[in-house]
Amino acid sequence: MSCNYSPREIQEAQNVVATFKYKPKPAVKGYTGEALKVDLSDYSFKIIPITEEIKMKFTGGKGFDLWLLWNEVNGDTKWDSPENGICISCGPLGGTPAFPGTGKSIVTTISPTTGSVIDSNVGGHFGPLLKFSGFDAMVVVGKQEARDHVVYIDGDKGIVQIVRNEKLGVNSHIVANQLAELYSYNEEDKRNVSSVSAGTGADHCWIGCLNFSWWDWRKEHMRLKQAGRGGSGTVFRGKGLVAMVARTSDSRPVWQHTGGGDTHAN
Repeated sequence: MSCNYSPREIQEAQNVVATFKYKPKPAVKGYTGEALKVDLSDYSFKIIPITEEIKMKFTGGKGFDLWLLWNEVNGDTKWDSPENGICISCGPLGGTPAFPGTGKSIVTTISPTTGSVIDSNVGGHFGPLLKFSGFDAMVVVGKQEARDHVVYIDGDKGIVQIVRNEKLGVNSHIVANQLAELYSYNEEDKRNVSSVSAGTGADHCWIGCLNFSWWDWRKEHMRLKQAGRGGSGTVFRGKGLVAMVARTSDSRPVWQHTGGGDTHAN
């Protein structure tokens, strides 16, 4: 896949293959109470309720990821099995800048390198933007042969889409900026867009990493943080994904949704 296409050519190549409409719920005391499941095999979507019992037992982040993965896999699941999930959550304090480290997310999957469950924490803004879009966590299962799929979550419009685009780049330093251009309303709005991607290296090794983007307004381009443990990027590419994107302009800290302050997120 080339990086030499213009933004207009990339826009025109967008092929939306499935759309799911939902009503985004605000985070109350750190939780929206819903997780998102995307199945690439049949292009389907599902909202998974997160009950009070689940919150108490698993809290968030790694706990939510393990719970989601447990409900998808079985004793015979391998790293490249369709039911193996890419699980992402940022926990109840995700997106609250009053506390350090709350921009981070946890990624969990069955590892190509160990054949067992691994988790990796990572910076970037995808986890908080996923939360502000209405989901405490998400899991992607299934797989497609063509590796040109994008999962797009728009918390402003209340839609999740699976899109194919053969003119997107693959390597993360390229595709992260292409997606920021594609899904933002203007230059300032790029801070409200974050993507998850894995480059071509993940196509050829078992320890490919996942890259989570964030907009650096000083340098005016997307920068990347890595979930580098266990080969989650290899699983990601094996599912037929080029990227996942979360965007919402409702990027307020979690406490604001409960009436506890008026400071805007940076």
